Amino acid sequence: MTSLDGFDHPLAGRYASPEMLRLFSPGHRYTTWRRLWLALAESEEELGLEIPPEALEQMRANLEVMAEDLDRVRVYEASSRHDVMAHLRAFADHAPAAKPFIHLGATSAFVGDNADLLIARDALDLVIRRLLAVVAALASFAEEWAEEPTLGMTHFQPAQPTTVGKRACLWLHELLLDLDRLRFERGRLQLRGAKGTTGTQASFLELFDGDHEKVRKLDDLVAARLGFDRSYPVTGQTYSRKIDAFLLDGLSGVAQSAAKMATDIRLLARLKEVREPLADEQVGSSAMPYKANPMRSERITSLARWLTTLAANPAQTAAAQWLERTLDDSANRRMALPEAFLTADAILRILHNVADGLVVFPAMVRRNLAEELPFMASEAILMEAVRRGGDRQEAHERLRLHARAATRSILEEGGRNPFLELVAADPEVPLGGEDLTALLDPARFVGRAPQQVREFLAEHVKPLLDEAGDLPEAKDLEV
Repeated sequence: MTSLDGFDHPLAGRYASPEMLRLFSPGHRYTTWRRLWLALAESEEELGLEIPPEALEQMRANLEVMAEDLDRVRVYEASSRHDVMAHLRAFADHAPAAKPFIHLGATSAFVGDNADLLIARDALDLVIRRLLAVVAALASFAEEWAEEPTLGMTHFQPAQPTTVGKRACLWLHELLLDLDRLRFERGRLQLRGAKGTTGTQASFLELFDGDHEKVRKLDDLVAARLGFDRSYPVTGQTYSRKIDAFLLDGLSGVAQSAAKMATDIRLLARLKEVREPLADEQVGSSAMPYKANPMRSERITSLARWLTTLAANPAQTAAAQWLERTLDDSANRRMALPEAFLTADAILRILHNVADGLVVFPAMVRRNLAEELPFMASEAILMEAVRRGGDRQEAHERLRLHARAATRSILEEGGRNPFLELVAADPEVPLGGEDLTALLDPARFVGRAPQQVREFLAEHVKPLLDEAGDLPEAKDLEV
């Protein structure tokens, strides 16, 4: 049931996927805390601490946090004003034999920070899968349109032609750069581990009677039980907040690439060359019934702006930390980290929908190209005129004058481009109408664009997709 009085966060209510929402849900977070407490107790027991089997069995049997547990936690936190102690007491209620051993030697950051890293790891994996799905959809699009000539644009002004598929490869290349960055951050992500109150492991050294090797082994065992091959070698009470800055910087890169692609689609939609998917009953405007606005691409650019802004937040948090720790990061991170991942998830879901259903209108692509192609062909005309015995400098000047006259006709009179007619009628240029028309095959002007598309897909994209396995399917927008 929708609440009419509470704030409904748009990322939860409109944009992010159920999968990503689950990762940042209270149930998953606090179940992860219990998994951490269990991993610590199991590792301590393995290294010789006397923790009864019954205690471990009760912990294992009660890892899943239920709604009634959160009600119990709220009661405990109201008196203790400490969320970790409230959750610890609620866990101990279910596992009374473990009560003396839960959180033994640990500080609050043991569950808080390690859980953040575990959730970030799984969230990164989901983002990477979604990014690969977008890459796959765009690769199919680029391959299909590899040879379709289109007017290139610099400064959003007509430039040398390219192909529709080559332009898509520009989007693809940036997404592959983002994929490399996210995989790099995923590969070097580690667990905070069991470091104690200020990172010195003093409490664990006490527990193991000064045995340094056991304390080092404890760190390794906890990490292994949670699926990491190592933990950070040194920390304060918390892991370095630069880790958060690195992660969100990578997510910001995805937002930047998505916004660039979405902006290009918005521009091309105005030129009537490309259109994003359009639902049968989609309404573009409450006032103008004919409207088919690029709302998906606009939503991408809007969400991307939010995510790129968020990326500055953990950088400031990292810079503001005091000595072994300060608590002014806590409230901030509760918002910045989940929102960044939820926003990246939302952006990629919409981008996948757009890439999978992107529509090209070849007739409009060719019409727009044809209007400018005579100017694009000036150099080819010049070269052919010289081959036929013309004076290069004189021919260049005649072409320049005709180009100015043609531009004036287009801009001031609204007419079609008369450049070729002006050149054909000029006795100083030794080319007739048929000669000029023969020089206007668009394929002459796209260079190696079709070959670049196929080479790029074969050498850089296909190997990634071959090893990716099954990827998420594109879904229509729910709202």
